[in-house]
Amino acid sequence: MKTSPLVLPASFLLCLAAVAGLSQTVPVPENLQRLVAQEDTDGDKKITVHDHVQPFQIQGANGATLAVVKGVYPLSVLLQELKRAEHQHRLKIRMSGLKLHESVVDRTHRLIRQYYWDALTRRIDASHLDQVVHDPKVQAKEDYLYVPASDTNAVRYFQSIEKTADAKGRWPALKVVLLPSPDKITGEFVRELDGEHGLLSLALETNADGNIVGVPYVVPGGRFNELYYWDSYFIVLGLLQDGRRDLARGMADNLLYEMRHYGKIPNANRTYYLTRSQPPFLTSILRAVYEAGAADKSWLAASLKTAVAEYENVWMGRDRLVKIGPYKLNRYYGSGIGPCPEVQPGGYDDQIQPWLARANAGLERGDVSPLSKRGHVRALQTPLTPFRFLNEFLYCGKFSGLKANGMTLRWFFTNDRAVRESGHDTTHRFDDRTTDFVPVDLNSLLYKYETDFADVLETEFSGKLPSLGRNFGNAAYWRRQAQLRKRAMIKLMWDNQRGFFFDYDFVHHRRSTYISATGLYPLWAKLLDANNPAERVDARRMVAYAHEKLEEPFGLAASAEESVAAARTHDPRQWDYPYGWAPHQMLAWQGIKNYGFDADAESLAYRWLYCVAKNARDYDGVIPEKYNVVTGSHAVFVEYGNVGTKFDYITPEGFGWMNASFEVGLTFLSPRRLADLKTLRPPPEVTR
Repeated sequence: MKTSPLVLPASFLLCLAAVAGLSQTVPVPENLQRLVAQEDTDGDKKITVHDHVQPFQIQGANGATLAVVKGVYPLSVLLQELKRAEHQHRLKIRMSGLKLHESVVDRTHRLIRQYYWDALTRRIDASHLDQVVHDPKVQAKEDYLYVPASDTNAVRYFQSIEKTADAKGRWPALKVVLLPSPDKITGEFVRELDGEHGLLSLALETNADGNIVGVPYVVPGGRFNELYYWDSYFIVLGLLQDGRRDLARGMADNLLYEMRHYGKIPNANRTYYLTRSQPPFLTSILRAVYEAGAADKSWLAASLKTAVAEYENVWMGRDRLVKIGPYKLNRYYGSGIGPCPEVQPGGYDDQIQPWLARANAGLERGDVSPLSKRGHVRALQTPLTPFRFLNEFLYCGKFSGLKANGMTLRWFFTNDRAVRESGHDTTHRFDDRTTDFVPVDLNSLLYKYETDFADVLETEFSGKLPSLGRNFGNAAYWRRQAQLRKRAMIKLMWDNQRGFFFDYDFVHHRRSTYISATGLYPLWAKLLDANNPAERVDARRMVAYAHEKLEEPFGLAASAEESVAAARTHDPRQWDYPYGWAPHQMLAWQGIKNYGFDADAESLAYRWLYCVAKNARDYDGVIPEKYNVVTGSHAVFVEYGNVGTKFDYITPEGFGWMNASFEVGLTFLSPRRLADLKTLRPPPEVTR
């Protein structure tokens, strides 16, 4: 009996499971080739809303039409499934295996759970080193792996790998270099590694077969092929939501390893990150892993000791601790020298223009300038280019004392490193003076450390853990520290008129007026007492203020439009309006829910998830690093572009914290709102 071809409409109203044609096999190469030729009309190796698509006939081995697929999204799903089958070296796939009936929400959820976490997983060992050691962000003569001299087992293991690679004539050569103790790793030391920067080794373990393997970790994706500190917290939440306790535990163990052997948890595990950290989430990661049942109490006790060392030696150290009258709060700081090596060529050209202009003006006048160590500047026929200017600053000792905007060039780069430690690189929020501020986000995170220490000591160790030390092992000590920080934050950062938290400029003795999504961090950290009626009212005011100033059609903006408009300069920066980021959303959802405002949390989560799902539907499954939350577009090319948007045919991994935001965000939706999301019902308009 002759059967008619199956027609697959964009609405997916047909019950595919009842169709006999689903058992038929589909030749992969033939259909894939025709699909790309017919439907990818703009030649970008994707099927998106920018293509002029037409119905496509899926053909069997004999050329018979098995189904007709209509609409951009079904066609893009078909492309992805055929391409995935090709990657798996499959010549045929069953019609049912094409999963053309799946909603974009279910599909995105499934791909993250089944594919993306594994695609983003890395290990540093003999079998996986080539996947991670090369770094596209910097130029190096060879592939360098830096191992802490304090880990003698790792030194022996990696040196044996180096010998094997050398014997095999590996190119580029693999060089294993021993790092000195953390007190010897200074800004000068790291600067001298230019041209020889490399990967920092992480933890090793012995598997069930008795082989040494690297402890697994998850990277953000794209050119960010390292273990990043604050990304890790959000990734851990996503992993645990998807039942991947093994990877979540691996993330925690590798961060602990870094603290124990490198003296801090660096921005990421590359040598050029050794002079700075990132927003501290270690205690939150430890609690999440332990409470998920991925570790025992002895692990928790040892991990707490490491977290206390990070708190005391890194964040309460002299560079980051600020005394403001009777108060003590903390700031971000970067101890390196000069431009950051990982910044792409030309990345500083705009920011250094004020200093470059002054230098060139002096050269035109023929000034005998104090900018050179030798007391003069030789005459030049042409003005300095940004590249030459920076090289003379770095390697000839020139221009470090040159001032523009009231700041020396050397201090500009100190502040530039500090804003990168904040994770918000870059933003107008600090007016390029990051080190002059005690920020709301950092101090909320440290308040969370203090309350985490107290909570865990009380619930797991009867209030005391002697191995942490007399004070540090006492829950009451940490309660006092948290109260002192809360008092300081309320005094200096809380604007009672606006009902919101703002960074404090301790140099000019005034509260910032820059409205940032980080002003919601205190809700996530539970700084306000939900059982205190007055403080609960303040929490409600914060949510209302964020709704008025930061909420956009597709989520929270990183900062308010009015703040960007009032900034000293107006160059676009990626951690400002109109851009939205997964960590801000996730912390806001949980923070708002902490005070019982579940409907507000759900509303914000829905806006974000709708944006993720709609972009995935319209743009071949894209899961990027960030969005424009005003337009709902992933086409964000400010500063460093948008990682995760450049791929051919199929996105292989999504992006770490964006994957996590989708998985975690689904848990904030009621069944009714989840059903709305699956039909991509647009969120309501934002009303001010």
